[in-house]
Amino acid sequence: MLRTVVCVSGGGTNLQAVIDGVRNGVITNTEIVGVISNKKDAYALERAKKYQIASRCISPRDYADREAFHRGMMEALDAFAPDLIVLAGFLVVLPEAMIQKYRNRIINIHPSLIPSFCGKGFYGLKVHEAELEKGVRVVGATVHFVDEGTDTGPIILQKAVNVEQGDTPETLQRRVMEEAEWKILPQAIDMIANGRVKVEDGKVILDE
Repeated sequence: MLRTVVCVSGGGTNLQAVIDGVRNGVITNTEIVGVISNKKDAYALERAKKYQIASRCISPRDYADREAFHRGMMEALDAFAPDLIVLAGFLVVLPEAMIQKYRNRIINIHPSLIPSFCGKGFYGLKVHEAELEKGVRVVGATVHFVDEGTDTGPIILQKAVNVEQGDTPETLQRRVMEEAEWKILPQAIDMIANGRVKVEDGKVILDE
């Protein structure tokens, strides 16, 4: 079984998609062993509680400095002994030591078709505001491995979503979640759990 920890900062809709995926068999050979949030009031923690998943809040406010916070994060993650770490709307920059220790075992879901609308400052509604301002016709989501850059790691899966007339950032965000994020994140986890994803020379090779 793939021991999976999900890291979240907000409502946890992608966490719910993963929980549902495990429960309905879309994600196989996987157990969610823990949920970590950097915010005490994140609704994602309530979702974890509902399904009796162990959870921790590791908030920067509870530590003297960033270095101490990073140590706390590492200790919390290590305690779960994860095979895979899923960043599902986790708005925290990971320390390099964590990325190195869990190389090619941390994945992130990003609400755009990388390399478009990604990198520093592109998160949440900001992504969709920028897409609409640019007038693009096709958007989407990307699941990728995490490296030392921001949204620069090897891409695992992508799914496109059409922009519709009259879209607002909120309606577009919702459609991208429903049509892309909630589909490809569970799919990527299932593929990893069943040995169908490997990284060679900085690129992902899929055994489909």
